[in-house]
Amino acid sequence: MTPTMKILNQQVTFITCLILSILMASSASATSLLPLTLEQLSTRASLIFHGRVIDNTAARDSQSGQIATYTEFEVIELIKGDAGDRHTIKQIGGHLRETGTTLRIQGVPRYIVGESYVIFLPEKSSLGFSSPLGLHQGSFTVNTIDGEQVVSNGQQLEQDTHARNLSLPLAVKAGNRAQARLGDFIDTIQSYNAR
Repeated sequence: MTPTMKILNQQVTFITCLILSILMASSASATSLLPLTLEQLSTRASLIFHGRVIDNTAARDSQSGQIATYTEFEVIELIKGDAGDRHTIKQIGGHLRETGTTLRIQGVPRYIVGESYVIFLPEKSSLGFSSPLGLHQGSFTVNTIDGEQVVSNGQQLEQDTHARNLSLPLAVKAGNRAQARLGDFIDTIQSYNAR
């Protein structure tokens, strides 16, 4: 197989998978993903870090030929896995300013330069893509509220503790079950991975 045929074959495979994903998403929204608990996110992720976005760049990906967004994070705290002081994730989709072309995939998180997040990432795909686990579920925004850093992805952090006779995870903030104190949240993630 010639190099040109190889590239064409990769692009056709990628586009076919993308079309199937879009067709499935058109009949169900991103909220139809199976919910993942904090324990599942923590133990399934190969890389977890607290970081601040320092750059977002959309470009045509050289491996897939698709529009991709490269988000560079300054790693504030490495929680699990291996990463340097900076880590870049490549996600499908984005906006190419020079051509005005936009590709948006429902559920793929977008990041804002200057904002902080706790990110749960799986291993990179064969093409180098790595969106958070469960898409938006594996991306927690870090905000300062009343002088305290808290995390949230908009979903309840508590689990059904009655079914398994467990106590609530350390991460749940008593006043708001969709938020957690950053320090408690990180401690909880680390305790899940210490088992």
